[in-house]
Amino acid sequence: MFVRNSIGRPFSLWRAGAIIAAVLFAAAPLNAQDAKDPLVAKVNGVEIHQSDLDIIETEAGQIPPMSPDAKKDYLVAFMTDLVLVAKAAQDQKLGDGPDFAKKLEFSRNKLLMTMLLEKTGKAALTDEAMRKVYDDAIKQVPPEEEVHARHILIRAAAGDDKASKDAETKIKVVIARLKKGEDFAKVAGEVTEDPSGKANGGDLGFFSKDQMVPEFSEVAFTLDKGKFSEPVKTQFGWHVLKVEDKRQKPAPAFADVKEQIEAFVARKAQADLVTELRKTAKIEKFYKTEGAAEAPKQ
Repeated sequence: MFVRNSIGRPFSLWRAGAIIAAVLFAAAPLNAQDAKDPLVAKVNGVEIHQSDLDIIETEAGQIPPMSPDAKKDYLVAFMTDLVLVAKAAQDQKLGDGPDFAKKLEFSRNKLLMTMLLEKTGKAALTDEAMRKVYDDAIKQVPPEEEVHARHILIRAAAGDDKASKDAETKIKVVIARLKKGEDFAKVAGEVTEDPSGKANGGDLGFFSKDQMVPEFSEVAFTLDKGKFSEPVKTQFGWHVLKVEDKRQKPAPAFADVKEQIEAFVARKAQADLVTELRKTAKIEKFYKTEGAAEAPKQ
């Protein structure tokens, strides 16, 4: 079931449960004059503070791009619907039954769990911890060779024997020019049929072995630096390639993988917390199972 707010933005009621509880069952409202949490609106006397908008912004999901003032109106409208619908439900005494009490307790526990896991994850994100994960990961990455090469391609459709023969003849003419000392990049700019190679002299940059088709990689990783090949046939046609340089693939910079490291460190800290709590907990199960169930993943 969905409720639509006054500017047409739908939201699901189940996402609003914790916020409704916060609005209707707060122990005491914050001071409206508090500069750190200003009062932004009232709905039938119920105060809406900036902190309420911050909560609703987190819970509402993706919000369309808009100006700060428009977003404030958007969030106030969202919050208005919560207050009005929740008050209507309260008037119908929907909050007085045991089912509501159970759901409210579940929502409270879930919110507490989320807050503690978030706090634990954030606390774990120290520079030292993240650098250690990065350094350990780098040590475990096996060295991988990369080749910097250029190529010249004469295209030939797979299965077309005549076109393949013609392409082979043309690439042999190209190789004869190279053997006479012509510059590879210049010749590539003139004759290659690889559109991406016309402007840059057939430059492919650095690549690892699995980034190219096997026939191409086998030659590229066998050739010495500065040498060019004999004709090489692939599914694209006939090539001649020149190896410009070789190196060990550099490790990714810390900044490039920082987000993944942060996610890993936070999740590990959260999982460790749950594991420790389970170790000291007395867990009793009053049912029989054929096999042990796996613990839910955090």
